Amino acid sequence: MAGKYAGVLPEPRSDQVPARPRSPVILPAVIAAEGVAFAILLSLDGSAVWQVVRVLVTLTVTAVAVWFSRRAGRTGRGATALMLGIAGTAAGAGVAGAHLAKAGLDAAAVLAAVVLAAGLFLLTWGTAALVRAIPGWWRLLAIPAAWLFFEFMLFPLTVAVFATNEPPGPLGSATPASYGLAYHDVALRTADGVRLSAWYIPSRNGAAVVLLPGSGSTRGAVLAQAAVLARHGYGTLLMDGRGHGLSGGHAMDFGWWGDRDTAAAVSFLARQPGVGVGKIATLGESMGGEQGIAAMGADPRISAVVAEGATGQQLADHGWKPADLTGILERGVEWVQYTAAGLLSGAPRPMSIPGAIRAVPRPVLIIVGGGVANEPAAARWFQAASPATVRVWVVPHAGHAQGLATAPRAWEAHVISFLNVTLHPVGR
Repeated sequence: MAGKYAGVLPEPRSDQVPARPRSPVILPAVIAAEGVAFAILLSLDGSAVWQVVRVLVTLTVTAVAVWFSRRAGRTGRGATALMLGIAGTAAGAGVAGAHLAKAGLDAAAVLAAVVLAAGLFLLTWGTAALVRAIPGWWRLLAIPAAWLFFEFMLFPLTVAVFATNEPPGPLGSATPASYGLAYHDVALRTADGVRLSAWYIPSRNGAAVVLLPGSGSTRGAVLAQAAVLARHGYGTLLMDGRGHGLSGGHAMDFGWWGDRDTAAAVSFLARQPGVGVGKIATLGESMGGEQGIAAMGADPRISAVVAEGATGQQLADHGWKPADLTGILERGVEWVQYTAAGLLSGAPRPMSIPGAIRAVPRPVLIIVGGGVANEPAAARWFQAASPATVRVWVVPHAGHAQGLATAPRAWEAHVISFLNVTLHPVGR
């Protein structure tokens, strides 16, 4: 009997049959949700052709990722989820933050929030899956790896998305007329075809100044400065940079479009009958000050620059930062941030501030907020590029770009004296 049934195993009962691994359903669904929301978000902006291209590419990548996530092993699914999580979290947080800050809960903010939620899920799922795939005590390396990942990838990418996706924002109700000044609404056209919107207060002394607001701001933010200049006869052109206020184009809030925008403003002033040759300057706040200095290096028509709160708009401007470990880490973060912003915006990298100062040395007045830790160090480093032509004035206890608000009489005296000497207006 034993020989007869040797090698024959009994049929397993139905309740003993091992269950087949379930096909992952949640992961592909979240990938699909992120991809569809991202595609719709991309369709809200740009030319029709560019919208179609971006949507098709996004949906194609999403379809491939969904297909792969249903067939790959845990490690493959984890890597896929992590990469899509990085993209979704950075894009979602950057776009949602930019739109909530400027436009409120609009369609882009809602879609970006969906992308962010899906990105965070994928980021968490992918990280957990990959950590579980690491054997034994090697998993402890996940802690410093997570810090490096956040510090050198996720954070700078989010900042880059934010800086290149800000909506224009409202112009506000104040105009030069609010300060008792006569002005004209004017439209400028940049060399690459972007329409810029501005106010022009005509010159009464033969000289004029381009006023450049700071990051995320419109021309309304420099009305008080314009009023001071106009009181002394200077013509002033208050301009919305591209992607801000009523101007066209896309914002790049590291200021890399500044050369082209400022050149259009200088060309307008050069055509005005009341403005003499060699009597054009720029005055900028924060990013606007940085744009003015960089534009001076490329445009010989700019005879002088007043820059308040300038600390740099790219890695080459930050030589004033310490050379210790902290400074090295900051430079690593900034390299990712600026590289990503350049790729996302397509903006040309401007001349460095020290390079512009050295290119054709012209008078520069840098106004420093004495209450801001980094501004004095940055200003002195910029001044070292041409000590004979760069002056630095520190406003005691002033915050960032708050010189006029903190010390109005001293601000007026310093700025007007500088412009009078450098531009030689009529009747000064």
